[in-house]
Order: sequence, then C-alpha cells, then structure tokens
Amino acid sequence: MPEPTDPAPALQEDDVAAIDHLRATYDELRGELSKVIVGQDAVIEQLAICLFARGHALLMGVPGLAKTLLVSRLAETMSLSFSRIQFTPDLMPMDITGTEILQDNGSGRREFEFAHGPVFANIVLADEINRAPSKTQAAMLEAMQEHRVTVAGHSFELQPPFFVLATQ
Repeated sequence: MPEPTDPAPALQEDDVAAIDHLRATYDELRGELSKVIVGQDAVIEQLAICLFARGHALLMGVPGLAKTLLVSRLAETMSLSFSRIQFTPDLMPMDITGTEILQDNGSGRREFEFAHGPVFANIVLADEINRAPSKTQAAMLEAMQEHRVTVAGHSFELQPPFFVLATQ
C-alpha cells in the first residue's frame, strides 16, 4: 500500500507577492495589446501564457490578422528587442544566426568577427517557418530549445527573455 503524501505546502508571502506581480503584469500587458489588437483577446491571453511559461508559440491564420503588429507591439510594450524573419525556401541558417566576417583590426591584421543575425533579438517573429529548408529550421529549433546558436563551431548564448512566435 502506498505511503500517504504530505499535503501541498502553504503559500509563503513571497509566493503570494510573485503571483500578484504576475497578475498585475499580465493585466498591464493585456491592456496595452488590446489598444492595438481588437477582438483577439484569446490570442493575447495564450500569447501571454507562452511568454510567462518561457515557451514559444505557433500561430496559424490567414494573412491580415495583425500577427506582426501583435508581436512588435508586445516587444515595444515590454521594452525588448524585436526582429522578424521571413522564411523562404532559399533562406540559409547563417541568414538567421549570423556569420563570421573578416575585418581589419587597427594593427593591420585581419580577424574574424561575429556579426549577430536576427535570431539574437529578445522577441522573434518567424514568419512562414514551414517554407524554410530543414537545415534552417534546425538552426531555428536549436535557438528555441537551447537558447543558443552554433556558428562555425562556436556557441553563442541568446539573452533572456527569448520568445519566438512562428507562423505557417
């Protein structure tokens, strides 16, 4: 016979304060987004859930539903960097992750310098992600899952928060 378990511990004051802060932040975020995105309350709520859970979202819908506006306004409201990547069949992994560029360093020598790609933003709109080649999708999925990208054998950490809204 299994042992009885202890009931869930009571919430501490810090826990209650954190929940209250999260609720206030959500209300403020929802209010700001609702000023621009009308009639999409469920989408805004689900987007906030993904964001607060440190996940990502896939949004499917016809053109004209204000997906780009929603994500850019979310970044603006939270004072975070935003980038939009239009996925196409010819998009290469380095187009989203960045690449090393040969630069002159003031002493006459040349060195490789890493130029960050659009995936280094805090909030990324991955538009029509299903159109990209599998290698490019794999680079994006690495960024989404591991919060880092690998270029030329070097790993680069992505700064938190990192949130991707993909469309197809």
